[in-house]
Amino acid sequence: MMEGARYLFIDFEFTMPERNWKGFYPEIIEVGYILVEGGNIVDQFSSYVKPIKYPHLSKRCSSFLKISQQQVDTGITFKQMLDQFSKIPTVSSLKIVTWGNMDMKVLRNNCLHTELPFPFDGKEIDLSMEYKRFFGNQNQTGLWRAVQEYGKEGTGKHHKALDDALTTYQIFKLVEKDKRYLKKPKPATIGDVIDFSKLLKQHV
Repeated sequence: MMEGARYLFIDFEFTMPERNWKGFYPEIIEVGYILVEGGNIVDQFSSYVKPIKYPHLSKRCSSFLKISQQQVDTGITFKQMLDQFSKIPTVSSLKIVTWGNMDMKVLRNNCLHTELPFPFDGKEIDLSMEYKRFFGNQNQTGLWRAVQEYGKEGTGKHHKALDDALTTYQIFKLVEKDKRYLKKPKPATIGDVIDFSKLLKQHV
């Protein structure tokens, strides 16, 4: 991990439709993130978020994500979530890391529907694609499958936004460690092999 670099590891959970929901689009109902600076977690945040288009969760959504209607009803609004993001120091070196590209796609779409500005301008990193390229996998690997392939276990519960953000950070550190290990050392120059100062002394 680059010294002084700032990384935002973020994860969202989304609504799921019933069959007869017209005009449906996924809405964020849970957010979790950690802010990492110089390899240390300096801030973290987690909250449920109230959906707007379809405020009542489908049975499939509640069952799959283990999120209750009461939890989202007592959550923050989408605008309050964006206000929370605005508290994160936004510098040019901030990198937003997600597992997969859906998180940023849904956030952009939700901003579009609410006519609110997209909150980030830093570089976006899809760690699942980096993982796929690094290991030469044909298919994209799921988050918790990836960490298990390293012989580790994910943090907390899968499909819990903050836990998934922490697990993404865990994989990020493992991949970065492997990248450093596999880097080829620079070829030695003739100056590294021969001490010219000793040769010169011998000929004086």
